Amino acid sequence: MNWIKASARHARATPSPWIIAATLVPVALVMMPLIYVTLRAAQAGLGGIGEELFRGRTYTLLANTLILATGVTVAASLIGVAVAWCVERSDLSGRHLWRVAASLPLAVPAFVSSYAWSSIDISFQSMPGAILILSLSSYPLVYLPVAAALRSTDPGFEDVSRSLGNGPWRTFFRALLPQLLPALGSGALLVLTHMFAEFGALALLRVQTFTTAIFQSYELQFDSASAALQSLVLMALCLPAAYAEMRMRGVKRVTRVGRGSARRVTTVPLRRAAPVVLVFFILLGVLGLGVPLGTLAYWLLHGSSGGLGYSEILPALMDTVVYGLSGAVLTSILAIPLVLLAVRHRGRLSAFAERLPYIVHGLPGVVVALALVFLSIRLVPAIYQSSLLLLCAYAILFLPLAQSSLRASVELVSPQIEPIARSLGRRPLQAFISVVLPNIAPGIGAALALMMLEIMRELTATLMLAPTGVSTLATQVWSYTYDAEYAAAAPFAALLVLISIIPVWFFTRRMLHYGETL
Repeated sequence: MNWIKASARHARATPSPWIIAATLVPVALVMMPLIYVTLRAAQAGLGGIGEELFRGRTYTLLANTLILATGVTVAASLIGVAVAWCVERSDLSGRHLWRVAASLPLAVPAFVSSYAWSSIDISFQSMPGAILILSLSSYPLVYLPVAAALRSTDPGFEDVSRSLGNGPWRTFFRALLPQLLPALGSGALLVLTHMFAEFGALALLRVQTFTTAIFQSYELQFDSASAALQSLVLMALCLPAAYAEMRMRGVKRVTRVGRGSARRVTTVPLRRAAPVVLVFFILLGVLGLGVPLGTLAYWLLHGSSGGLGYSEILPALMDTVVYGLSGAVLTSILAIPLVLLAVRHRGRLSAFAERLPYIVHGLPGVVVALALVFLSIRLVPAIYQSSLLLLCAYAILFLPLAQSSLRASVELVSPQIEPIARSLGRRPLQAFISVVLPNIAPGIGAALALMMLEIMRELTATLMLAPTGVSTLATQVWSYTYDAEYAAAAPFAALLVLISIIPVWFFTRRMLHYGETL
């Protein structure tokens, strides 16, 4: 066994050349937005930079961005934790049904929910309306990891707390919440970075943030220097969130010592609070799902613009599925070597390669699209307005999400199995394909589901980079909704929700099952 351990240590210290080469590809892609923003900002000069950064509009955008991101993150975290605790720890009626239903708002893209609410009444086109709507759309991003964590934590800590005379609230805050902080923090930071990059929903709700301002600077004024400077400010906001997200992943959870030593979960009786909690869940379902789906049904049956785009439904559906699946596969392939290098071969290169995608994760799709347009025209003109360029944008935007989905599976695979395979005459790449790849297949499946869900609803990069003649369900919803043709947008929005249910169901199942197996 000593030679196996020595080989494992050697493999950890010296990554294979194919892993290093494969890692450099996503690193080069992710560097493109950083290079573009730096070059375009430098062209403005010190005077232009100072004028842009210190004008009143910049302060207004900064305030709006922080208010929106903070408000949605706090609200989504409170809702997500409350829902997760009720379905995993209480005797809520029908909690097995609510366990799945609570994740379904993920199937409704934020801009579709915004389109539904704004078409009801113009009063929702405001900052309070945006916080409400985006919180209802985002809370599953907190609920799922917290629910998975609740399934893996040992309820014995809570039993001990109660035996010491602590009430339900003190038990929650002292015995349970510390165990949930890593999952809660990861979900909350994911919501935060999503809000930094959100465009479609905010444009429909008439709320100005850095993301909408960047899009307007380019689309309306073709002022890429101003857009780059605004991107620098947004990137500065993303850096603390990216750092906190990486630090959060390093926090060790207090979990069960072993399956045999764990106590059975005893559900907490809600008693008099049961009707109130049930009403809360029903209200959450009505607001998060009922209003968007009901509004879509109304516009499908009524409205003077109905039927305008029926001939475009099938092409948009085909483009959505093809680009969603292709982008998910490409992003997952690029993420695998990054995760392998980070888990198996710790060092400066692996740390840099793993962390770099998180730095640009909060940048809006328009910045990534501008970078790819700028660099492709100057370096590789042949790929301008090609499908490859759009797929590269998807990979840059969603690479961190694929990394997060894959990492748990890679960490569960022993590093000793590869040296054993190589000792039997297999090359490093052959050993990976035959031994490692089958073992990380569950993580790959979760990554593919999450990537496809995110790519199918991506808006700004698709609007700017899609080849001529290519349109997705998301871009069609945007085109008709922006012109207030709500009935024409309804079939595309409804179809986008329907096909999103499949990856949401698969990803939810993987997340909750992962909590059971920890």
